[in-house]
Amino acid sequence: MPAWAGLVRAANPGPMTLEGTNSWVLRAAPGVPAVVVDPGPSEAAHLRALAERGPIEAVLVTHGHPDHVGGLAEFLALTGTSVRRLSDGVPTELAGLRITALHTPGHTADSVCYLVEGDGETAVLTGDTILGRGTTVVAWPDGDLGDYLASLRRLAALTGVPVLPGHGPVLPDCAAAAQAYLAHRQQRLAQVEA
Repeated sequence: MPAWAGLVRAANPGPMTLEGTNSWVLRAAPGVPAVVVDPGPSEAAHLRALAERGPIEAVLVTHGHPDHVGGLAEFLALTGTSVRRLSDGVPTELAGLRITALHTPGHTADSVCYLVEGDGETAVLTGDTILGRGTTVVAWPDGDLGDYLASLRRLAALTGVPVLPGHGPVLPDCAAAAQAYLAHRQQRLAQVEA
């Protein structure tokens, strides 16, 4: 995991959330105002633990599911910060880091991943698009398999880039994970066709 990334995991384990929702705190160096990615569920102890990692410059969101943003309004009130919406593919300087939003619909229509670069280290925050373990759900009507496959192909270009997922452990290579997800989905599609 890059030195600029810190993990605060919510106490909401379950079949869909694995060990719990990963809230990420990103900053180039100690004392630099941080960016929080996915403040997580409406759980007071978790939101306080995140706020204690302040100061917080901005919040980024990977998608609108409650386990990722259920506590968003509370966290914004607690920290006095705001949500930043980044344009697809346009690098933005936040927390002393270069952050590029990659719109990756499929798991949900609003899914976004964030490619983050700083101090010679790069990683991609994938929300639920790529999990640290297992595969993600693509459920109609908000999920779309065609969009999801296109998003995985986009992420498959990130060879050797570690994945900081929304649930589960860090993965060493985004391209390998995306290729494995694509192979899994193609196998499932072949089963359905058969």
